[in-house]
Amino acid sequence: MPTSPAAERAARMVRDDDKGGFPGQQQQPPGLTDVMEPVPDHGEESYTGSGKLEGLRALITGGDSGIGRAVAIAFAREGADVAINYLEEEQPDAEETVRQVEAAGRRAITLPGDLVSREVCEGVVASAVEQLGGLDILVNNAGYHWARGEEGLQGLEPDQVDRVLRTNLHAIIWLTKAAAPHIPAGGSIINTSSVQAYEPSTQLLDYAATKAAVNNLTVNLAAELGPKGIRVNAVAPGPIWTPLQPATRPSEKIETFGADTPLGRAGQPAELAPAYVFLASPRDASYVSGTVIGVTGGKPVF
Repeated sequence: MPTSPAAERAARMVRDDDKGGFPGQQQQPPGLTDVMEPVPDHGEESYTGSGKLEGLRALITGGDSGIGRAVAIAFAREGADVAINYLEEEQPDAEETVRQVEAAGRRAITLPGDLVSREVCEGVVASAVEQLGGLDILVNNAGYHWARGEEGLQGLEPDQVDRVLRTNLHAIIWLTKAAAPHIPAGGSIINTSSVQAYEPSTQLLDYAATKAAVNNLTVNLAAELGPKGIRVNAVAPGPIWTPLQPATRPSEKIETFGADTPLGRAGQPAELAPAYVFLASPRDASYVSGTVIGVTGGKPVF
């Protein structure tokens, strides 16, 4: 009996020693894709579309790699034009995402800039609207964390906490404020939350707090923007193999990354993309707003 792409992917991800994880490795933040072992699966070969987002225009922050790249590829193959925001250091990853989007026959706009600045957030939205000719979907996906080993509260550094808060929470507020007036009825805003909002780790104290806040913000925004016909939802990933992991975790933690999930492994970015496509679709998710979809490998999201 032939196996599905999902079953084949899962089989590849299970290591012989049954401890999950990946070969020990580490990078400097923000991290790049091509030097990861193994290179993440963003759906380059596996994702096929059916036109669910035909003619729509999307802005994806953190769209150069990881979850953002997977979403950009999926959106393009579903018929959307895509603008991606990313840090300037991530230009090599951004160029590959552009190549994938254009290979799907859609427009790809690059908007480098650090979202810790409100002015940059506003400028990114303005440029996306101008270059795409409007905006139907905003994906607030850019995120940052820094694992501090066993130090917890005492390991907090002011500059790191400031970056976590500004990237993960402040940016969503400023991006959404700037984008909402341009998004028509039937449009969608999708925030990237995390299983950390439900099972917070002391090593990610500040990060987990921002993700709990993202859930609250998602519900609040859904209430405010619902009368305008704009749906607001979130996706809560579990442990996902992206450049953020080897760039912000000790090498030894990578070797067991994702092993504590019921499925016994970390997820690939491509395994999240269909959730974003569903929430972005004005047809499939027309009555879905104010909710969080968990893609966690079996960890609870409630």
